[in-house]
Formats: sequence, C-alpha cells, structure tokens
Amino acid sequence: MESDGEEEAAVTPGTATPAPVSGRLKGCPELSVDSDMREMAKTAAWSISSSKPGNGVSSLRDDSLDTYWQSDGAQPHLVNIQFQKKLQLQLVVIYVDFKLDESYTPSKISIRAGDGFHNLKVKPYRKELG
Repeated sequence: MESDGEEEAAVTPGTATPAPVSGRLKGCPELSVDSDMREMAKTAAWSISSSKPGNGVSSLRDDSLDTYWQSDGAQPHLVNIQFQKKLQLQLVVIYVDFKLDESYTPSKISIRAGDGFHNLKVKPYRKELG
C-alpha cells in the first residue's frame, strides 16, 4: 500500500498561521470550498491500495485536473484517509470525469468511518452530479 510521504501539521485556531479562506481545485473554478469551512485533508495520512508508477497519492492530492490516481491491481481499489483524532466531516468531494476516464471511472463509491480498520461502517451520503 502506497502512503503519502508528506507530513503536514494542522492549523490550530488562534495561531500565527491563518487557515486558507477557501479551497479551489486548479483548472476548475466550479469546485470550491466555502470560506466558512476548513480543508481537513491536509491533516490526514493518505494511503491507496495500489497505483501505476507516477500515479500515486501525490497525483491524487495535487489539486490538478491534469494528474490523477490510477490503480494497478485487483479490486477493490481503496483510498484510505486517516486522521489522528476523531473528526466530524461536513463535506467530502470526489472529482471524477467519465468523459476523460470512461471505463476507469468508479461505478460504486462507499464512504466508511470508524475508530480503526476493524470497525469501519458504511456511511450514507448524498450524490450530486454536475
């Protein structure tokens, strides 16, 4: 399983480093995070079940529509996002492009949460297509 080599510290409210006002995906102005939300993905440890060379975690996380994660192995293909402490997330955004990816676009996505891999439970979510 490939892991994200970056270590990024969480921004604590009241510290000298301000949190970003909003998040925006480079190349796609329609995909943005409202200014009243904090982007928490940078505080997580990311890992994936497999990848083709050059298409790993860093390509998944680089905010560019020109790069992407490409799995390489048996299904299921997994993206694991682990936080150091329990969080309540309000929004999870997953960008897929069927016109570009065709047969590689996921046909089924599940979001699971728990205290560890031993007790993950599927969480309901609302799917919005643009």
